[in-house]
Amino acid sequence: MLPVKKILCPTDFSEPSYEALKVANELALNFSAELLLIHVINPIPIVSTPTGPMSFNVSSYQKELEDSAKNSLQDIINQMVAKELKVIPIVAYGIAADEIVSIAEEQNVDMIVIATHGRTGFRHLISGSVTEKVVRISNHPVLTIRAKRVTN
Repeated sequence: MLPVKKILCPTDFSEPSYEALKVANELALNFSAELLLIHVINPIPIVSTPTGPMSFNVSSYQKELEDSAKNSLQDIINQMVAKELKVIPIVAYGIAADEIVSIAEEQNVDMIVIATHGRTGFRHLISGSVTEKVVRISNHPVLTIRAKRVTN
C-alpha cells in the first residue's frame, strides 16, 4: 500500500463528509499525494402519470445538478483543502457506492477515505450505507471516518 500517491475522498456535502475530507487532506499532505474529491449524483427516476410521461426536462435538471455539484466541489477545495495539494474534482452519475469503487479502480487510487453518517435503527435500515457497500466491494484500502451517532 505504501507509498500513497492517490487518495479518493467522496463527499455528499454533509458535515460527516467534511470530517473525512479533513483526514484525507492531512494524509495527502503527509504523503504528498494527489487528492480526488468526488460527488456522485443519483439517477433521476422517470415518473409516468396516467396521462403519460410528465413534462419535465430531465437533461436540463441533470445539468443544473452537475453545475451545482461542480461549484460546490470548487468551493470546498478553496475553503478546506491545502493550497499545495493537487486536487481533482470529479462529478459522477449513478449509484454512489458503485461509482466510488469504479472511479477508485479507473484512477488506480491507493486509498479511499470516506465518512460514515452514524445512522442507526430505522434510518440506517431505510437509507442503507454507502460506506458499508464501499468497504465490502472495493479492492482498495478504505479508511472510514466515523461521524457522531445520529439516533432515530
